[in-house]
Amino acid sequence: MQSPQQAVLRDIVLIGGGHSHVGVIRMFGMRPVPGVRLTVVCRDTDTPYSGMLPGYIAGHYGFDEVHIDLRRLAQFAGARFIRARVTGLDRAARRVLLAGRPPLAYDIASINIGSTPQLAGVPGAAEFAVPVKPIFEFNRRWLDLLARVRGHTGMRRIAVVGGGAGGVELLLAMQVRLQNELRSLGRDPQALEFHLFTRGGAILPTHNAWVRHAFERELAARGVHVHRDGEVGSVSGGTLTTARGEVFAVDDVMWLTRAGGAAWLRETGLELDAEGFIRVGDTLQTVTDPQVFAAGDIAAMVNHPLEKAGVFAVRMGAPLAENLRRAVSGRPLLDYRPQRRWLALISTGDRTAVASRGRLGFRGAWVWRWKDWIDRRFMAGFRDLPAMRGAAPAPAAAGTGVELDSEERAQALSAIAMRCGGCGAKVGASVLSRALGALNPVERDDVLIGLKSPDDAAVVRVPAGKAMVHTVDFFRAFIDDPYMFGKIAANHALGDIFAMGAEPQSATAVVTVPPGLEAKVEETLFQMMSGAVEVLNAAGCALVGGHTGEGQELALGFAINGLIDEHLAPIMRKGGMRPGDILVLTKPIGTGTLFAALPLLQVRGRWIDAALESMCASNAGGAQILARHGATACTDLTGFGLLGHLVEMTRPSGVDIEIDLGALPVLDGAEETSAAGILSSLQPANVRLRRALSNQAAFVDHPRYRLLFDPQTAGGLLASVPANAAERCIDDLRTAGYRQACMIGRVLAQGDALAPVRLMP
Repeated sequence: MQSPQQAVLRDIVLIGGGHSHVGVIRMFGMRPVPGVRLTVVCRDTDTPYSGMLPGYIAGHYGFDEVHIDLRRLAQFAGARFIRARVTGLDRAARRVLLAGRPPLAYDIASINIGSTPQLAGVPGAAEFAVPVKPIFEFNRRWLDLLARVRGHTGMRRIAVVGGGAGGVELLLAMQVRLQNELRSLGRDPQALEFHLFTRGGAILPTHNAWVRHAFERELAARGVHVHRDGEVGSVSGGTLTTARGEVFAVDDVMWLTRAGGAAWLRETGLELDAEGFIRVGDTLQTVTDPQVFAAGDIAAMVNHPLEKAGVFAVRMGAPLAENLRRAVSGRPLLDYRPQRRWLALISTGDRTAVASRGRLGFRGAWVWRWKDWIDRRFMAGFRDLPAMRGAAPAPAAAGTGVELDSEERAQALSAIAMRCGGCGAKVGASVLSRALGALNPVERDDVLIGLKSPDDAAVVRVPAGKAMVHTVDFFRAFIDDPYMFGKIAANHALGDIFAMGAEPQSATAVVTVPPGLEAKVEETLFQMMSGAVEVLNAAGCALVGGHTGEGQELALGFAINGLIDEHLAPIMRKGGMRPGDILVLTKPIGTGTLFAALPLLQVRGRWIDAALESMCASNAGGAQILARHGATACTDLTGFGLLGHLVEMTRPSGVDIEIDLGALPVLDGAEETSAAGILSSLQPANVRLRRALSNQAAFVDHPRYRLLFDPQTAGGLLASVPANAAERCIDDLRTAGYRQACMIGRVLAQGDALAPVRLMP
């Protein structure tokens, strides 16, 4: 785990969350390399372990038992987790190209993305077949198939294309699960018909004769129709045709053959084999570029052709981690020598398994229990992680172990030396100009002087009939993805402008960046401000200037100017609520407790994903909808929490309110983390407002009680709406994308009690 005081000297970027990379992340977490920053880029947070996937399909395991939480694992390792889809590799500039966000710089990259189905050569396969690989996408497809079977009456025919161990194992697992589903629904389990198509004359061709015969007997006993020499020629809606012209009626087709490398690899210039896999040497470096490594199924070892089996991907983790360490320190790399024989444990779906190794083979329930023990032990290594380990001490530049040139060494010494204050703490002009030069802030006619022609200060025009609305927000980074942090910081700052029904006009940024090598500081600034400018541009808000300085932690804030019609449109304010109004909240709450739980490893990565998605949702459309439905008061939900902002609204309005705790929209996982006592550091200050609750004693044990005080970042809008418009308002909000918008209470006439807020269960 990197110390926040350490200067980043080298970046290792892991592309993909496959079996090799999860091993690398864990090993770097156990023994970090000072000065080296690890970044994991993957499109999904939960990465499946292939060894347990058939057991999940058969219903023996739950989702979390067979998936590794990459965000949580990266947090343990002190690594950055970037949830994004990789689209390419610019090796000349050493950048990973990403969909929908700026490219990411690397010094060393490693690719472990598994294989991709190659369906283009089979007419109709891409449209009508369900590819099992890449397996990180398979769960959605499997759940869709499960729903189709549940909702279908009569006979249903399911075909699996691919007669290797993976295809046979998947078919048997599916059969067990789907027949059990039909039994639970009181239907005939024999209303399912299974077909297995294999290109050659034998199933499991890489295994010995005893294992093949064992599975042939198993398939026959289960009534599976095995089509040998049944290479598929085409697939259409309801039929499958073999290359020999045989036509079969099928309802669902699962595809486990013809896998190859991802299409984007062809544009990287890396040498690939005939199937599109990356050719690597014994050190797992690509034969083309020593700064790019590859492992797992995507790698094709030149000197050791390997079967695409998970056992090799797992075992590549340790040598890959060691060679990545050696590569950044300039030491000679070690050769990886894969074993010539390996043990394969292949399940039959019904808690029985077959063991296969060379000429040996045996089966039984005890083999499945053995496999289950091995798999659970493997997964425990990624689940039972120690939280908040002590960070490695910041090293002297000469002892980092990272190979630097003379200029970098001087920069590294400067980065860890005592830092100046005052203007001496500003980020260098060249670094700043390069980082900001790649940005394209929106241009406005009323910005007379801004970033396009920078001066000592920006100059903006206030149009006739408009009033200025000013706000400022600033906070330190709470996630390790600077691009995402920039988006959220800008969204948060714009919230006050939208809450008052104003139009954002201009923004001035205030940034602090930890010191380090110029290239690393520049990259951080570029990533963070790219995210921020993307949000500001979408809001029509021009970034006109700012100040950037060094600080111990990454932090970002904005002073925002907005415009509002001073004559024609009423300004939405916190005061103005009227008895009978309905309280509306546009986003769920819970960001404070979730991000307090993240460094403690007490949160699921997908909970954080959902929270980030909510925080990145702009309040612009919500404010317009609320105004259109006659909102009488409005504010954005931020650090004071729901109760704090409600109190701010009741006082100037002279009203009481009633809150329905059961109706509150809550982010996934927030109830669990708050119930565990994991709360934001601002929570105790917010809890002091509990005196505003007239009946709080009766609700202190309610699972959502603590969330009343939870501070929010980039939270939703809290508004009062006339009762006759509330339902239409909620419908419009949900249609506009605020899926969890709801009515959370109502406004009451002010009573005699001093406490203005009353709770309902």
